[in-house]
Amino acid sequence: MARMYFYKDVVPLCALIAIESINVSASILFKAATLKGMDYYVYIVYSTAVSTLVLLLPLPFILRRSAGLPSFTPSLLFRIFLLGLIGLGAQLCGAKAIQYSSPTLAAAMSNLIPAFTFILAVFFRMEKAELTSSSTQAKIMGSVVSIAGALAVVLFRGPPLIPASSPSPPPPPPANSSVDSSSPQTKWVLGGFLLLVQYLLVPILYIVQTQVIKEYPAKLIVVFLYNLCGTIISAPVCFIAQPDLSAWRIKPDITLISIIYSGLFVTFLSCLIHMWGLHLKGPVYVSIFKPLSIAIAAAMSVIFLGDALHLGSVIGAVILSVGFYAVIWGKAKEEEELKENYGLSSSEVQPHCRTPLWQSYNKGEDGMACNETQVQVYDLCKQETV
Repeated sequence: MARMYFYKDVVPLCALIAIESINVSASILFKAATLKGMDYYVYIVYSTAVSTLVLLLPLPFILRRSAGLPSFTPSLLFRIFLLGLIGLGAQLCGAKAIQYSSPTLAAAMSNLIPAFTFILAVFFRMEKAELTSSSTQAKIMGSVVSIAGALAVVLFRGPPLIPASSPSPPPPPPANSSVDSSSPQTKWVLGGFLLLVQYLLVPILYIVQTQVIKEYPAKLIVVFLYNLCGTIISAPVCFIAQPDLSAWRIKPDITLISIIYSGLFVTFLSCLIHMWGLHLKGPVYVSIFKPLSIAIAAAMSVIFLGDALHLGSVIGAVILSVGFYAVIWGKAKEEEELKENYGLSSSEVQPHCRTPLWQSYNKGEDGMACNETQVQVYDLCKQETV
């Protein structure tokens, strides 16, 4: 009994907390690398390439077992290419936003994804919105509260609760770049709105993924091609944006660590743990750990980056977390209503889990890396403990 409790309760709890720390650490390392002078265009290309190489390793084993899969059509290849394009846009917005603001803001704003996903899914008729249902009311109110919390955390910084330590002087900009003289408040607001764009693009990514997986069910192959397209698209785009060859030389310091860490741990290890957690405990259990990343990001930013913690960030993060849990509760309530009202079993309820909203609960940090979890969640979506 004690061993069963350890493996089914203690181990998942510790593993999911560790994964949230790993995902936040990727943002912290990226922020620290930019303070050392790393260009964020360079980071996008190299980290995406590392993610592609990591996903390439198990691909031969998958191909051996993929006999009988449908062939690729021009329409399918175009949608996979579109996935890479949307993913690149989300990555560019997210990376620049962290450079302008902080990992704490990014962690708080990531709780917008379920709200935006629900709104877009209703718009595309992939989610039902029955206004008389308590579950739908909870999702609508949660979405409104989440958006209000996002605006609060972006527009109101407030007094510092923990003052910033004296930072080291920023590195000189490259010779071909213009100096950004924007005020810290302006950069903070701009970073917040870039995060809004990123977390609006991520649900669109989920919706396109849904259509791709329906046509081609080999998820790992789709994810690999998605990352490959992202690498192919980002390389020329980012090189045009940053033509200085000296910026593309990676030194063996925090910049190299941040790139390898993102591609290896966030893309690979985080996905494995999330898929295992989904299978063992279900999506609701996995999702409740997401707001924990706000506290982890705030603590790490203060300790390792010397960032200040402002009152507005705390208030906005609390409001965002309330909205996040309201949307999660509404979705869980909807599944329970299906079971009670129609006497459906878990296997019959499971197709209702295959909506874009469920995908928003299990992603990599800033929606940029853990794409395997996003597509695996279709088959692993369960309400009860296995």
